[in-house]
Amino acid sequence: MDRLEKIIKAHPRQSNMDLQAMLDCVNACFECSQICTVCADACLGEEHIQPLIRCIRLNQDCADICATTGRMLVRLNCPDWAIIRSQLQACTAACHKCGNECELHAQMHEHCKICLEACREAEATLKDLLVTQLEAVS
Repeated sequence: MDRLEKIIKAHPRQSNMDLQAMLDCVNACFECSQICTVCADACLGEEHIQPLIRCIRLNQDCADICATTGRMLVRLNCPDWAIIRSQLQACTAACHKCGNECELHAQMHEHCKICLEACREAEATLKDLLVTQLEAVS
């Protein structure tokens, strides 16, 4: 059991969502946020930056949205499920768009390939949470 799971279990309030599904999503979002941040930075370090401008922007947006989504999911007091659903949908869209853009550059840049994988994983866990968990709690 990792520390995040321990503290959520120690919280006086518990989520109506399945704990493992929530943790999987939170961890995927936080990882994707960090990987997108590094990918944007790596793109900035490339010799030919102009073709990567859109990738950099989407990396930065996806990083911010994923970090915010992860933080929202671990707040267990008085959740507003409509807002959480909207955030999960926005995060899913950001991961999808960022993944698509990284895919365009993945053959040429390893960092884009890695970011593509993280975006796809986060997108899948977000979709799973939206379909299997939020339908039950809201």
